[in-house]
Amino acid sequence: QVQLVESGGGKVQAGGSLRLSCAASGRAFGSYAMGWFRQAPGQEREFVAAISWSGGSTYYKDSVKGRFTISRDNAKNTVYLQMNNLRSEDTAVYYCAAESVEKGTYYYEWISHGMDYWGKGTLVTVSS
Repeated sequence: QVQLVESGGGKVQAGGSLRLSCAASGRAFGSYAMGWFRQAPGQEREFVAAISWSGGSTYYKDSVKGRFTISRDNAKNTVYLQMNNLRSEDTAVYYCAAESVEKGTYYYEWISHGMDYWGKGTLVTVSS
């Protein structure tokens, strides 16, 4: 298993930037694909971005492409989400998630079904 703890959320004005971090502990971090999901008030949780176990492949929700960047540092057991040019519609609780590569799932399954392990979330509030 892997335990995930998010940090870096907060309040920012539209057009501003935030960097979220997710620290992982437990089994080998490098054997997990990692993702970020978000849930706005009154809405379902949705996929934001994901990165393969090696960091060689990344995937993004269309509305965040060009503004958000997901990255990972396997030596530090940490995944990041750099968020630039934030908009009011980005306001949500952001969750870090992990899926073991042993499960053999693909990114389109992470998008539709989520991942196996979840953090507790960090709140991002963007004011216009």
